Amino acid sequence: MIRKLMLATALVALSGCQSAYYAGMEQVGVHKREILVDRVDAARDAQQETQEQFRDALQQFRSVVNFDGGELESLYERLQAEYDDSEAAAADLSGRIDKVEHVALALFDEWEEELEQYRNQSLKAKSASQLRDTRRRYKKLIQAMRRAEKRIQPVLMTLNDNVLYLKHNLNARAVGALKGELKAVQQQVDLLIRDMERSISESDQFIKNFQP
Repeated sequence: MIRKLMLATALVALSGCQSAYYAGMEQVGVHKREILVDRVDAARDAQQETQEQFRDALQQFRSVVNFDGGELESLYERLQAEYDDSEAAAADLSGRIDKVEHVALALFDEWEEELEQYRNQSLKAKSASQLRDTRRRYKKLIQAMRRAEKRIQPVLMTLNDNVLYLKHNLNARAVGALKGELKAVQQQVDLLIRDMERSISESDQFIKNFQP
């Protein structure tokens, strides 16, 4: 119960901070629609960076399973480093997607409230139509982002299992056991990259066609 109250308090505080941030930005002429575009752009870049990071991790995993003599411990250390970088990239990406979602919801709430200020019914109808269209395109975007995000955790879990196994079995027999895992890791990374490519494409389209 206490943990739930602490979480609720934190969420309210965060919301308050964000509201103050948006208000401050509007005072200097930067509106929520511009912040949304910037955050979608940043999330797209983060997805591209995350793709590259998981490709690097997969390549390092291949280096381990192709081990043919030499310093196995150094290979393990590089694989551990790639895993750590992948975990950090995933956390950064999730945070950026959360920021996209937060400003989008704030923008749509504000837009809907301001519809009631119109006296010209024709302009009100046009603005309402734009809002519906923007919400539709945003829904498609955020679903693509979250779908790609969901692919990350299974890859991290698989990589972590293999890193841990290698850590406690720095020998050729362990490498032989990991060879059987390469195909599964490859498939998971391929699916992750595929869904991220789709999400990146949706991000590009949203930015291109955004109608405030």
